[in-house]
Amino acid sequence: MLPGVSTGDREQALDVFRQSLRTSQLVSTFNNASSPLDDPENQEYIRDLIRYILEGRTIVASLNIVILFVLFLLTISHWSERVVDRRKWATIERDIASSAHNAVPETAEDSENAVSSSSSSTLEGSISPQPIHLKSIHLNYGNTDAERQPLLGSRPRPRPHGGVFSFLRSLLMYQPAPTPVINRALPSNGTTLVVTGYFGLNIFAHLYKLPFEARHFFAFADRAGFVFIVNLPLLYLLAAKNQPLKLLTGHSYEALNIYHRRVGEWMCFEALVHFAGMVTWRLCLEPEWLATESIWHYFTHPLVLEGIGAFAAYELLYFTSLGSFRQRWYELFLASHVVLQIAALVFVWFHFFTSRPYVLAALAIFISDRTIWRIGMKSATVAADVETLADGETVLLSASWDIPHANTKRALWRVFGQNILHGWQPADHVFISVPSLGGSNALQAHPFTIASAAPGLGGIATRARLDLLIRAYSGFTSELLRHACPSSTVSVRMDGPYGSQDPLNALRASKTAVLIAGGSGIAVVFPLVWDLAMTHSGKRKIHLMWVIHCSSQQSWVSAEQLGELRRAGVSITIPPPTVEVGRPNIASYITDITSTSVADVGVVVSGPDGLNRTVRNTCAREVRSGIDIDLRVEKFGW
Repeated sequence: MLPGVSTGDREQALDVFRQSLRTSQLVSTFNNASSPLDDPENQEYIRDLIRYILEGRTIVASLNIVILFVLFLLTISHWSERVVDRRKWATIERDIASSAHNAVPETAEDSENAVSSSSSSTLEGSISPQPIHLKSIHLNYGNTDAERQPLLGSRPRPRPHGGVFSFLRSLLMYQPAPTPVINRALPSNGTTLVVTGYFGLNIFAHLYKLPFEARHFFAFADRAGFVFIVNLPLLYLLAAKNQPLKLLTGHSYEALNIYHRRVGEWMCFEALVHFAGMVTWRLCLEPEWLATESIWHYFTHPLVLEGIGAFAAYELLYFTSLGSFRQRWYELFLASHVVLQIAALVFVWFHFFTSRPYVLAALAIFISDRTIWRIGMKSATVAADVETLADGETVLLSASWDIPHANTKRALWRVFGQNILHGWQPADHVFISVPSLGGSNALQAHPFTIASAAPGLGGIATRARLDLLIRAYSGFTSELLRHACPSSTVSVRMDGPYGSQDPLNALRASKTAVLIAGGSGIAVVFPLVWDLAMTHSGKRKIHLMWVIHCSSQQSWVSAEQLGELRRAGVSITIPPPTVEVGRPNIASYITDITSTSVADVGVVVSGPDGLNRTVRNTCAREVRSGIDIDLRVEKFGW
């Protein structure tokens, strides 16, 4: 029946075809004396269809090979950049050491003359509980909209204009305006390019060597299902909190979350194409000699019911993962995400036998992340104090403990398996559960960035103090706020720490460090600036701007801590609250710094989408004009 094909391959092809057409009459007649396959025309049709199915499986399976190759290139790029950054950092540290004996302490008079006035304020703290003295710096609050300035426009500056490389970097760094009507924030052009490349690769795998004929439409629908299956391990890998991609690329799971969402959306689209394609094939295009006895028989067949179950589970996963749903019903999102994905994997396992290796890989990633690492190894329970801060909407959760003695013989274990009790790195975050809140709160885990200075991992620190700033909205956070009024002590289960040192490494490798926080984004920025100022300051110029919505938010960071940063040489700028004077001119703040910088500049921003976009696009313009800026955007929110 299949000329030129070995017996083993023939049996495999027939097995694939039997499984693909389990709902048709043909399966029951394969072994009969009289079969539709006795017709030579039908034999040729079946041969072609089997060939298209098998070719599709081979083509789509190669997707993972391409993705692994891209990952290999990204790994080389990341570690090459790490080597360069370490050399820059070492050079800065050597400069600091060589000039330490010649340093002249800054006097109070020098400090007072260092900045001049307008309508913003620079904090100059003191370790004593005296009020912080305010002084102003040049920061305009005009009506200039930095977002409307052309990305590629140039300003006169005493340095050469950027070349082609600067143009490409700025273009990739630029972030377009939110989409109209739905007002959805778009990622940077660089991220969009990566996502578009991923979509293009999948579309190519789906359509390559497909016959665009109605009678072979089954092959199109079948391949959509296989594209879905092949992407399963990647989807779960990008979602895992403990995964090797952080080590390979420098990006932890929260930075990769946007790719996880895009992969999930693409898979849901392919599932829809597969489902609609198979129904269309059965109702309109299937040859009569292949058709099932009735529509009822088709839709009640176990194979189809399993497929419908998998399709429904993954589509529900998509809708419950939308940003609007997560913001309103975060607790329901968490619960449904776990239940639905387990149910979906079970349905896929029984629906499509070829999917089983991919389902096993996805299940192994899920179980190892959730059970072995997060619950068994990275979880710890501590006693914490919770109190309501001055704004009445924010909870400060604080805990302290003695750091356990580190076992130097288990370095690799410390990197991957150590829990929060052994310390953390700047800008890391933890997932917390508070069983005493009762109900479903005992099972929920919510992420919060550690706002206090980091003791480090495996360092010389013997005592750790952890602070979390928790803004109350609804659900878990509102329950915690009620429980904290005015203060109380609770038992907290912490899963973590998680995070990446990529932003800190970028700042360490720059002679000018600019950190910008919006509101609770200070929880990300403060540990970074503290680490830079207290352990790696010297010749590095450090600038911190904190944009606050109301004056009560200043209580989130103590005057003593700000005073220590100021004395360590950090230029701290806290403009008047935006509720009083509007938003500060962030673009002017950045350009004033970069215009006087003689070396590369590291920029880290953490805040709302609008602030992040303003900083990103201002940096893009500066890069276009030839300035070397290493930008990191730490977007908070899930």
